[in-house]
Amino acid sequence: MTRPAKNIATGTPATPEPPDGAEQQFLRLMSHEMRTPLNGVIGMLGLLTRTRLDGAQRAYAEAARQSAEHLLGLVNDLLDYARLEAGKLEFDAAPVDVEGLVRSVAELLSPRAHEKGLELVWSVAPDAVDVMADEGRLRQVLFNLAGNAVKFTETGGVHISVERVPRAGPRPRLAFIVEDTGPGIPAEARARIFEEFGHVDASDATRFGGAGLGLAVVKRLADAMGGKVSVGNRPRGKGSRFRFEASFDATTDLPERGRPLDGQAVAVLSPDDLVRRAAIDQIEASGGTVHPGAPVILVDHALAAVAGEALAPRPEKGRAIVLLRPSERDLIARYRTAGFHGYLIKPLRRASLAERVLAVANPTTTQTPGLPPPPPADDDRVAPIRFAGTRVLLVEDNPVGALLAATLLRREGCAVETAANGHEAVAALTRARYDMVFMDMRMPGMDGPTATRAIRARGDTTPIVALTANAFAEDRRACLEAGMDDHLVKPLEPEGLRRSLARWTNRQTRAKVVGE
Repeated sequence: MTRPAKNIATGTPATPEPPDGAEQQFLRLMSHEMRTPLNGVIGMLGLLTRTRLDGAQRAYAEAARQSAEHLLGLVNDLLDYARLEAGKLEFDAAPVDVEGLVRSVAELLSPRAHEKGLELVWSVAPDAVDVMADEGRLRQVLFNLAGNAVKFTETGGVHISVERVPRAGPRPRLAFIVEDTGPGIPAEARARIFEEFGHVDASDATRFGGAGLGLAVVKRLADAMGGKVSVGNRPRGKGSRFRFEASFDATTDLPERGRPLDGQAVAVLSPDDLVRRAAIDQIEASGGTVHPGAPVILVDHALAAVAGEALAPRPEKGRAIVLLRPSERDLIARYRTAGFHGYLIKPLRRASLAERVLAVANPTTTQTPGLPPPPPADDDRVAPIRFAGTRVLLVEDNPVGALLAATLLRREGCAVETAANGHEAVAALTRARYDMVFMDMRMPGMDGPTATRAIRARGDTTPIVALTANAFAEDRRACLEAGMDDHLVKPLEPEGLRRSLARWTNRQTRAKVVGE
């Protein structure tokens, strides 16, 4: 169901315009024309930093990459704001997995937080039901709020949480909350930061980058969804607390989250209040209880620094699970040798936490007689994923974009063939078979959606993932309506490509050239 576009300033329905009017076409063109070279710059600088550089060269490359990312963020904010100003807001309501939404935002931002030495955690209250909403708009609100918190926080961390507002009426009302341990926001600046180009301090634009549009976009989206956004002090300790509230229709189309830890007690040891609080919330949301004398203990690796040791001390009693960041994967084997019974990667995934706690608490429940228990699956954020022999067709008209994507894919072990436009892609899939196709959306002659329709019309079910420089919701819809399976937004990152390859390739069957 799609709501009519609204004028954000007045809240009244906007004057109907064709969806592909001159203003809309201009925004799409500018998005593509500005983002494409910027994506190339960021991607190639990323490749450069993975080569052998001396200290000064690496510092120069990192500075250039950060500047390019700031510029890309500015372009995104300006384009988002221009669309909001033009009243080009449409909402596509669909079932939203609230926990999956929050987890994905946290995991997307966690590398940026960890680079700054920050913790980024999340939790969803058990009564925060799944709802009908526009997931893309919710994601944008949450990403802007959490990204802003990471930007302005220098020590400590950021906590993303969702609560249900009590006694809010017949429709569930959810509060999406982002707390940080940053400097806080003075009362006199709290209204100003939601204005266009608004900053707490005039020097913020220079010190932190950005035009001050991110929170203005959040405010306008919140208004359009019939909600409200506010900011205050963090209840515990210094810092800020942003809160977005809105009412939604509940959905029953998604499975219940379940309570796998019913009757299970767990202890949590961490020097960080945010990590400890989020872990407790996730344990309780899974039906478990938290008790200092529990038989299973979660031990944060951050305790190692407190103890002045290389590893966190193992508790004398109980079975211990260490909490690590993805960059600390090399410590997994050492912790196993030290007597720890498992590991979890931060930010914690509630399902993984419950699975690992149960596996450690009941190590023989799934054991086959006469055989050792199977090891739990590695977290995909630390397990090296290789795709040797995977045949990939890369369809990209931009030479820099093609070089970047092909290089990243070949580093994963893929055999990559390239096509410069849709016509070449259709011809390639006529003469050969591939495990997967990465298809640029906008190309001269025959674009990605047209080529995909031609491929699907022949009955070809090869997984096709769109590569798009635009983050517009209609571009994502267009790729799915054309028959594509998924999409990736540029600039491409190794982690995103690995996830896409893992999701869409069949490891049991390898494509072969037709006629072999």
